[in-house]
Formats: sequence, C-alpha cells, structure tokens
Amino acid sequence: MKKLILIAMLVLPLIAGAQTKVKETEVPKSVLITLAKTYDTYKVKTWYAAPGQYIADFVVDGQHGRGYFTAGGDWQYSSFPVKAKECPTLLTTYIAENYPGYKISDVNYIEERSGDNYYKVIISREAIDATDCEMIFDTRGKLMRSNAPEPEAVKREYYTLNNPEYDDGRNTRIKGKRPLPEEDKPAEAGPVEPTGAIAEHFQKNHAKRVKKGPEWAMRTGGVQMVAYYMNAQRVEMEVVYNTETGACEWVGKTLARERYKKGIVKYLEEKFKGEKYNIEKMVTYTADSKYRGADGKKPKPYTYVVVSQKVNREMKYVRLEFDAKDNFTGLLAAPLDIYDIQ
Repeated sequence: MKKLILIAMLVLPLIAGAQTKVKETEVPKSVLITLAKTYDTYKVKTWYAAPGQYIADFVVDGQHGRGYFTAGGDWQYSSFPVKAKECPTLLTTYIAENYPGYKISDVNYIEERSGDNYYKVIISREAIDATDCEMIFDTRGKLMRSNAPEPEAVKREYYTLNNPEYDDGRNTRIKGKRPLPEEDKPAEAGPVEPTGAIAEHFQKNHAKRVKKGPEWAMRTGGVQMVAYYMNAQRVEMEVVYNTETGACEWVGKTLARERYKKGIVKYLEEKFKGEKYNIEKMVTYTADSKYRGADGKKPKPYTYVVVSQKVNREMKYVRLEFDAKDNFTGLLAAPLDIYDIQ
C-alpha cells in the first residue's frame, strides 16, 4: 500500500478517531453560527462528529466540499476537491515538466481561517513501494512547498531508465559556483493558427493594435496558445489563451531596456555577482479583465525575466519570476515555446 507523507509545516488539523454521522440538532450552536458567518450561501448535506471536531459535508456556490470546525465553534479550514484540468496551468505544467512518470492522483483546494488559500496536490507513480508525495501550490499555481524528490533527480532517473544512453550533461559546475542554469528548449513546433473563441477574441480585442504579426505558438503541452505581435508603439506584446476554454488569461508587455524594473535588476546583479550574464527579455504580465483565479479573484500582475549565460561556448537560458512588488518567487516552468527566445 502506498504511503502518504504529510508536509510538517502545512499539516492541517487532523481528525482524531472515526467520524460519526450526527443530526444538525446535535451540532453546537457556536459551530452553526461560525459556518453562517464563514459562507454567505451554503447547503449542508451531512454533519459528522469526531473527537473535538465537527465536519460539515456541504455545497458552497455549487461546489461540494467539507468544512472543519472545532467543538468550540472555531472554523479550521475547508477542503474542496478539484479536477486536475481545473487547476492553474502553471501548476499542471510544473508537475508535467518536472515529474515525468508521475500523475496527479488527488487535488483539493484549501481555504484556511488565516485567509491563506492554496491547492494541496498528491502525485504518485506506479512502482513497487512507490510513495505518494504532497505538494502545496498557491492560488496562481506557484509551488510553495513539497516533500517530493528533487525534480532533477526525478528527471535523471526517468530518462536514464527509459533512454539508456541519456546524458543530461549537467555534471559540470562553473568553477565551484552555482550549478549550470537550465536550458530552455521549445515546447512544441510551430507556427500554429487560432480558431474559434481564441481567434474571435484576438480579432475583437487586439487586432486593431497590431503593427507586425501576430505569430502564434503553443505552450505547456498544448494547454496554452500565445499570440506574439508588435503594436503601433513598436512594443512587443504577448497574449496568452487557454486552449481548453478559449478564454484570454494574460497579456504580456516586453519592457524596453531603459524601463527594466530596478528592483529586479538589483536582484540579478546580486544573484549573478562575479558572473557574466545578459537579460534577454523582461516581460510584465497582467491578467485579462475577465480572467479570475480559482479563488474568484483577479490574479495580481507578475514579471518574468530570461537570463542567458555562455557556458562552454553554448548559450544557456534560465527563467526567473517576480511578483507585483518585484520580489523573486522562483524559476518559471520551462520550456515555453519556440518564439520565447529569438
């Protein structure tokens, strides 16, 4: 039987002992009052009791889930099962590209009393004594914590087993400094052409601004389609669509070198201190006016930067992502597409 390893820093309150179905009249009024304050509209299907805890099996805004409350009436958290295809693209892309051989076996969207909402994802693989792993992603799909093996070790093992002659070529270090940056390779060949809702939205909302282009490319295994074009002000733009829904999700604007964000430039200077590097592009992304995350809110803007370094006469690229306040949040899932590095 597979084992589920919990992340120590994010362990949710546990249910001690078995759950017992109870009538609503047996639930403390303090619990009922807290539930009413927590959600405006809901319908409880079943109540359960466990030592020191009450659980509401309910439907909130059409979504089935469970709410957990202390016997004293405090709300602990709520858990809503989510299908993998309903998760943010960044989340599914990260797993697909960094954990080959694994599959998403379970996803829950967690709402906590503290206001911290996130996705709890269980990934697993078919193998003798294989261990399920738990990963925590924020509402936009960025990895926060994980007890899964290091991605490089997983990919090395996977490709070695499936390709005996595989050599990832990353055993060299830069004179004892950082490991070589990961090289981004095109996700899929192009070009491609949009159809249906995507073509209609672009024609209605962006076509009038186009001076050159657009050039279309697929990202993240076909989950996203991106239009690259230059507007009348000669600014390079990127418009990201979800191929499953046809909805526009993000609009990116490539910054001119003189407009590079100072906080990000300073971070890179410190990160690559003593090393030669070049900022290939800096792109600010803003969510489309109608795009909403899983929490129902419009995602905050962010910026991604592509940095290049010449290593052993070859150009290597690494992507870094920064939040709306120019704080580094991590490496962006790679690869993107054939037009990302011109």
